[in-house]
Amino acid sequence: MPPLIFRKGLNLKHEVADMLTASYHSPLVASIKTEGYRFEAGRLTIHLAKEFGFCYGVDRAVDYAYQARKRFPDRHVHLTGEIIHNPHVNNELRAQGIQFLSDPGSSLDTLDGDDVVILPAFGVTIEQLQQLEARGCTLVDTTCGSVLNVWKNVRRYAEEGFTSIIHGKYRHEETQATASQARRADGRGHFLVVLNRTEALQVCEYIRHGGDRDAFLDQFRDAASPDFDPDIQLQHIGCANQTTMLSSESLEIGNLFRAAVRDRYGEEALPSRFRAFDTICSATQDRQDAILALLDEQRMDLMIVIGGYNSSNTQNLARICASRLPTYHVAEPDCLRSADEIAYRPVGTTAETITTGWLPPGPLSIGLTSGASTPDNIVEQVIRRVASFSNP
Repeated sequence: MPPLIFRKGLNLKHEVADMLTASYHSPLVASIKTEGYRFEAGRLTIHLAKEFGFCYGVDRAVDYAYQARKRFPDRHVHLTGEIIHNPHVNNELRAQGIQFLSDPGSSLDTLDGDDVVILPAFGVTIEQLQQLEARGCTLVDTTCGSVLNVWKNVRRYAEEGFTSIIHGKYRHEETQATASQARRADGRGHFLVVLNRTEALQVCEYIRHGGDRDAFLDQFRDAASPDFDPDIQLQHIGCANQTTMLSSESLEIGNLFRAAVRDRYGEEALPSRFRAFDTICSATQDRQDAILALLDEQRMDLMIVIGGYNSSNTQNLARICASRLPTYHVAEPDCLRSADEIAYRPVGTTAETITTGWLPPGPLSIGLTSGASTPDNIVEQVIRRVASFSNP
């Protein structure tokens, strides 16, 4: 008998609504939105981006997780890993008694038909799904629709004999899941993950002129499908994305690959050798567009970007802001330690750092946004901290 899989909730949305409101919503943020996304307190003015925080896919995933806990109060409920990249949300789920298989001491190997397993918004690999199904676990699938759209495209690439070029981070859960969809059971379909424009240019150079095959495979050994041969697999390519990458960079990378295929095989060969679909999540795009609009419309002294340090969409928001003005990517409100000291992760680095003198004197204008996995109550806590530090 196949395992029970819930993909459209568990019909308990109203029963968990008050709990979700108490855990994640903010009357202050709701009020600021009605007042032109502007907050004033003494010398401080905060400008909120017009789009920020929880997106539909994240809201849905968290909702389903709470419904699962409510539906199965006497059974062990697990998550394969972080449901989204936000420490506050994941800790709230742990407080509900949901166990993370990625935590020390937990393992998929211990599961059986009595266990309930929630699949995160990023999705899981085909191999992970098959293992869970084989153990008979009840599954609650919260995979985001934008991710499913990417999967549909890379599966089509594989069916047509194309290699999926995935703009993303090869260690990211979503990219690993997408890469698994780019492979077929009959061995057809390959993938190659490129992190950024620099790596894309290196692959494009190989498409145009060939090169040292062994050096290429060594460089991309963790980011390519098994038995990947650049001399064969780069002859027919289709572009896709991790849905939370920087949109402008993904579009540029697609254009770079199109130009490389055209240069190697000619314009007339493009329809048979190149595919591309815009698979950036609409919520990701909306948040990037909103922060660009805010940067153009307002004069600000600095930006605060709130979200988990391992959140790709939050990192890219910070990346956009840092190109224009001082930017502090903070994981949680406690990172704002005082009017003089802040802990944050500088753009392009992998470690948190502490700096002083971050709040300038005089009239103060601050821009604020948050990643798609950051709830409004965390945004409120940051606003209140900044206000108290600015007006002691």
